[in-house]
Amino acid sequence: MAVPARPHPRPLVTGGDVTATAAPTAPPGHPDPGRRHGPAWTALTVVEVALAVGAVLIDLFLPAAVLTVLAGLSLAVRRQGPSTLGFHRLTRPGRQLAQVAALALGWTTLVFLLVMPVTEHLTGSTQDTSEFADLEGDLPRLLMFVALSWTLAALVEELAFRGYLLTRITDLIGTSRVARGVAVVAVALLFALVHGEQGVTGMVLVFVDAVFFGVLRYAYGSLWASVVAHGLSNTVGMVAFFLFGPFSAPW
Repeated sequence: MAVPARPHPRPLVTGGDVTATAAPTAPPGHPDPGRRHGPAWTALTVVEVALAVGAVLIDLFLPAAVLTVLAGLSLAVRRQGPSTLGFHRLTRPGRQLAQVAALALGWTTLVFLLVMPVTEHLTGSTQDTSEFADLEGDLPRLLMFVALSWTLAALVEELAFRGYLLTRITDLIGTSRVARGVAVVAVALLFALVHGEQGVTGMVLVFVDAVFFGVLRYAYGSLWASVVAHGLSNTVGMVAFFLFGPFSAPW
């Protein structure tokens, strides 16, 4: 069976001056010409999503790592590149990433001042951050955790969840605004389950952050936006643990 030729990329403009280079896209609700079509490709996508969801639900090894391996195999079978998972080049990286940084810092502040206190009062529990207890005042450990936050957390987790799994789910349910919203929420729920060690409150906070990262991924037309936001959010948390130790909501 002949495999359709890969389409050539063209500029994509989203959200005012936010631009990126991407594969051709269709209006919301219409098939994306960059996707593989046909019963065989649909069946493959169903299997991929089932395997990815299963890996998360049974907490197989490191789910993000498992999903990253699945992503690599998926791209190889489909003869596609990383750009099909959202890794589009930003044409104004300085300005756009500065916007993302400002949004991420503002969002992190909002979560700490509002979402965390409300969640703790509703659940009657605090976020379990005991794994970071030894971080207070330990500069070498801080540097190690920040490095891990930008690699294993920001890059790998965003590739696995907002890149691979989010793309495959929208391959199945469509790319309309509603479909993307459903996919973002579904992936955020799965992402929260991966962080079950942080307790109920921690999972709620992770879910809220995951929705934010998913929105950024589409608003900026690039997975790099969510990678940067994720990395900055984690870095702020690590620095706070370094300075003050484990903490709970301010009120």
